[in-house]
Amino acid sequence: MKLLKLSLLSTLVSLCMVSFYSTAQDVEDGINVSGTLRANYSYKQYSDSSKDKSGDLTFEMASVKFNGKLDNWGLSSEYRFYDGWEALRYGYAFYDYSEQLQIQFGINQVPFGNPGFISNSFWFGVPYYLGFEDDYDAGIKTVYSNNGWGTEFAFYKGAEYGASRNERYSTDLYSGQVNGTDYYNEETNQLNLRQTYAMEYEGGKTVVGASVEVGQIYNSNTGNNGDRYAVALHLDSSYKGWALQLQAMQYEYNAADALDDNKLAVSAYDWQYEIASKAQAYSINIAKTITTSWGSAKIYNDFGVVTPDVDNEGYDNSYQNVTGVALSSGPTYTMIDFIMGKNMYASTRDNGHVGLPEIGDSWDHRININFGYYF
Repeated sequence: MKLLKLSLLSTLVSLCMVSFYSTAQDVEDGINVSGTLRANYSYKQYSDSSKDKSGDLTFEMASVKFNGKLDNWGLSSEYRFYDGWEALRYGYAFYDYSEQLQIQFGINQVPFGNPGFISNSFWFGVPYYLGFEDDYDAGIKTVYSNNGWGTEFAFYKGAEYGASRNERYSTDLYSGQVNGTDYYNEETNQLNLRQTYAMEYEGGKTVVGASVEVGQIYNSNTGNNGDRYAVALHLDSSYKGWALQLQAMQYEYNAADALDDNKLAVSAYDWQYEIASKAQAYSINIAKTITTSWGSAKIYNDFGVVTPDVDNEGYDNSYQNVTGVALSSGPTYTMIDFIMGKNMYASTRDNGHVGLPEIGDSWDHRININFGYYF
C-alpha cells in the first residue's frame, strides 16, 4: 500500500509538472494540458462501520486532460487515476470538416439521451448505471449542427475496454461471474443516432431531442450474436437560472445463449453487477443556480426510476433521488449530495443490481461530499 501511495504521489507530481510545462511552452501550438484532483467524504446510514466512524474521507480521483488543435485537426482525451485502479475516460482525434460538421475518431461519447448528462449531482442519474449516460465507446462519430438543429451519427466497433475488465469509467456489458452466474457478453457493432433542436429565447434555452441505439451482443463462449436496442426522448431547458431535465427511455438486451433471459451483467468503477435485460427508465431533474460574490451555488433534485419489463414478475422497480448543492468558487467545485435509494445499485445496502427482485422493502440513504480542484 505504501508503494502504491508513493507511486500515485509521484505520478501526480509528474502530471502537474507536465501540465505547467505544456501550458507554458506549447500554447502557441494549440496544446492545452489540464487536470483534476478530488477527495470524497461518504456516510452510509445502512453501514454499521460507516456510522461507527462517522463516515469516511478518502482520495477519489486525479485526472489529466489533453486538448489541442492544429489547423482543422485536433485531439481530446482524459485519463483518470483512482484509488487502486486507472482508466481512460475518452481519447479521440477530430477533424473539423466545416463550421457545422466535425468527425471524431477513437473513444468518444456515445450520442444517446440528453446531451452531456441527465443529472446534476456527483452520483449520476439512473441511466448511467444501465450504460446510457456519459458512456464512451471506440468508433467514429459525426457531429453536425446548423440553425438550432443537431445531428449526431456514430458507429462503434466495441466498448473502450475488453468485456472482462471492470476497471472502467463508463458502464458496459460485463463478461465474467456475478452473483454465481457466468456471463459471456460483449458489446459489438453498435449504431447511434441522436437528433436535437435548440430553441433560444431571452433568459434561457430549451433543447429537445430523440435518440436511438442498436447493436449486437457477442457471446464469447458460443460464438453466437444476440441483439440490443434503446430509444429515448429528452428535454433540457433553462430560464433565468432555473433548469429542467426530462428523459424517458426504453432498452432491451437479447443476449445469445443466455442462462437467464431476464438479466445480464454490466461493470463500471471497478465493480460488476446485474441489471434487468429489458426496462424503462425515467428521469426528472430540477435545479436553480444562484450567483454569489465568491462564485455560484446550484441547488438541485434529481429523481430517477427503472421499471423492469421482463417475463419474471418478481422483478421490482429501482428508485434513486439525489438532493444536493454544487458550490463553484475559483478552481474548486464541491458537490454535497443526500442520496436516497430503493432497490438501487450504489444507493442502498442491496448493492448488487438494478431492477431485479428487491431484498427488503425500505429506502436507504447516504451522504456524499466530493471536493474537486481543477487546474
